Amino acid sequence: MDKKDICTEILRLMVERGKTVSTAESCTSGRIAASLTQISGASDYFQGGIVCYQDELKVRFLNVSPEDIQTYDVVSQPVVEQMVRGACELFHTDYALASTGYAGGGMNGIPDGTIWIAWGTQDDVHSLLLTTDLGRDQNTENATLQALSSFLNYIHHC
Repeated sequence: MDKKDICTEILRLMVERGKTVSTAESCTSGRIAASLTQISGASDYFQGGIVCYQDELKVRFLNVSPEDIQTYDVVSQPVVEQMVRGACELFHTDYALASTGYAGGGMNGIPDGTIWIAWGTQDDVHSLLLTTDLGRDQNTENATLQALSSFLNYIHHC
């Protein structure tokens, strides 16, 4: 399934079930939101998205714990899962998708291509670590596709 087919199926399921979704993105820079909204009818379920590149914005808008950023790094499972919960709260949505990572220019001993993606609800968040480095553009594109396909698989089973 290509990205357009995945997003079309997400739209169908969300509208059919009367559910809403939002996004909280860092390293994917809004690509997840852009992919979802390229399908006609997305306004029937997509509420909004936020690109929080800076740590302070993740804390302020998504309620990410500054202690967790300090302890685990901003590119970590605890942070990306808090981003999902924060987006659900910020946008009042049933579901959210999130990303944080080093698409290029890794830091703190974490290599390029290290990206955490997450999806779910306020009470049921799932996450996945991606570690393949194919260059900045391909890393973000892969993370976007993986987030969308993981979310689709998740909602198929809800």
